[in-house]
Amino acid sequence: SQLTTIQSGVTKAGHAVITGGGPGDMEAVSKGAFEAGGQTIGVCIELPHEEKPNPYLTRVVSFRYFFVRKVMFVKYTKAFVILPGGFGTLDELFEALTLVQTRKVPAFPIILAGDDEFWEGLLGWLSSALLRRGKIGPEDLSILQRARTTEEVLALVSRSPVA
Repeated sequence: SQLTTIQSGVTKAGHAVITGGGPGDMEAVSKGAFEAGGQTIGVCIELPHEEKPNPYLTRVVSFRYFFVRKVMFVKYTKAFVILPGGFGTLDELFEALTLVQTRKVPAFPIILAGDDEFWEGLLGWLSSALLRRGKIGPEDLSILQRARTTEEVLALVSRSPVA
């Protein structure tokens, strides 16, 4: 899958992969990195309905609270590669955007990867509802980057001053 390929490429470029540690896309990402011989870290959240961490993690760290988990994601990040996801993904995306925008953390790439159909609605809304109304500036919107292929993800990560 594209997820496995992206993470295999990121790992071969010498980067560790940190995910939420769960099934689905997180597992595909971990599998790609694991099979490429990389370090795969699952930053898991303790919830009654969550499944066990996926089997492709070289290290698992569990947290009770989402805010602590988000701090760990950001603290050890060189780049965020955001894949289509649900509320948790969007929460983490906007937390990272806010921290970079307000310069609470050094700027790092925040890359919306993959499916154009998934991201176009969000990007359109950010432009029409927030940018047009002056809630954010063009420089804020430019924090987000798009990558449709593995090669584009790797190019953006490699150009990062913190990568």
